[in-house]
Amino acid sequence: MRSPSRRRPRALLAQAASGALLISLSGCWTGAGGGGSGGDSINVLMVNNPQMTELQKLTAAHFTRETGIKVNFTVLPENDVRDKISQDFANQAGQYDVATLSNYEIPIYARNGWLHDLGPYTAKDTAFDQKDILPALRQSLTGDDKKLYGEPFYGESSMLMYRKDVFAQKHLTMPAHPTWQQVADLAAKADGAKPGMKGICLRGLPGWGELIAPLTTVVNTFGGTWFDKDWKARLDSPAFKQAVDFYVQLVREHGESGAAQSGFAECLNDLTQSKTAMWYDATSAAGSLESAESPVKGKIGYVPAPVEKTSSSGWLYTWAWGVQKSARNPDKAWKFISWASGKQYEQLVGKETGWSDAPAGKRASTYSDPSYRKASAAFGDVTLNAIRNARPNDPGVQPRPAPGIQFVGIPEFTDLGTKVSQEISAAIAGRQSVASAIAASQRLAAKIAKEYEGR
Repeated sequence: MRSPSRRRPRALLAQAASGALLISLSGCWTGAGGGGSGGDSINVLMVNNPQMTELQKLTAAHFTRETGIKVNFTVLPENDVRDKISQDFANQAGQYDVATLSNYEIPIYARNGWLHDLGPYTAKDTAFDQKDILPALRQSLTGDDKKLYGEPFYGESSMLMYRKDVFAQKHLTMPAHPTWQQVADLAAKADGAKPGMKGICLRGLPGWGELIAPLTTVVNTFGGTWFDKDWKARLDSPAFKQAVDFYVQLVREHGESGAAQSGFAECLNDLTQSKTAMWYDATSAAGSLESAESPVKGKIGYVPAPVEKTSSSGWLYTWAWGVQKSARNPDKAWKFISWASGKQYEQLVGKETGWSDAPAGKRASTYSDPSYRKASAAFGDVTLNAIRNARPNDPGVQPRPAPGIQFVGIPEFTDLGTKVSQEISAAIAGRQSVASAIAASQRLAAKIAKEYEGR
């Protein structure tokens, strides 16, 4: 497989959004000029998802009390945190020791020399038990040089979720391994099962991490690809067109209202509030659906991501910890990572807030823990199998020039994926045809392809 470009992309040098919310568990910033961590403190920049904010709440009372290391958290929404991380890491400013990075960024950042090799730390920290990390995640956080540059906080794939009670009421049967055509047929039959209920929820919100994530898994299993092995843009291929046509038609005919503005959060709310009968999305959603406060707890069934031409189609994603190469305190940064991604932290969350909130999807031992198995009985095995079966280097029916299932592992994809998502979201909203969206998207991808052809 050919390595993506080594040049520094404009997208990775984007300026961070203003008005960053600084949440510090330890008081004032330390270090020369207040710009970086120092002494017995570290600075951590992370995304504001529920698992991370729970970590923030638990850190002072547990990690800091045990180690004496204070943690200064900067917590931002996903788009803002990516901009701020790229700015700080690209410039090697050293303001942050640790940041949340995904398996999309880590190989690219490692290639640019922005990250610490974590291999020496895992070798010495036997209690961390690196071999317990699921192989698919270990591989996804490894650089071209085979060195380890990230540790997962949690991992996920994708799966189909459906209302078991609604299916029983309508005398519908969900196959153990559904195809997309079967899902479309079931969506039509489940439509209107309850007043205002639609057959399925699928992301239509623009964004390379929103609409493009589920859509690209559909493209893969329909036989399409963004680029072929020679870096030719293939968005205008019959298979890619068929996948987009199918997705747009399904969500327009049997999907949620306001689909063009619906992302993960909106679909989670729709399934929870009985507005949809099915939802295809991240396995991590199960924790919210099965939480004690969820009105649909115990009513949801879980099956693998639907397929057509491939044996599996679930994506692979992780929010992981990366240590900046210029970090002031890399040793203390590792102690934090070892605690936050260690086995004991999952036990802590299980006891403090409940096992459904544990940041799972990363360790084999989690899925053999009796407490977690009881809490995740409905979805645990489906999640684990989806992660194990994910094929980031071979997700479709043809060779790929770069890794990735729901994304293409090149720096330019954030911009390309977002622009393509805007075109397809407009088709979902009825503002243009699928053919027009595909034509515009092909032109965008062809510009990127020219930069890679012949490599």
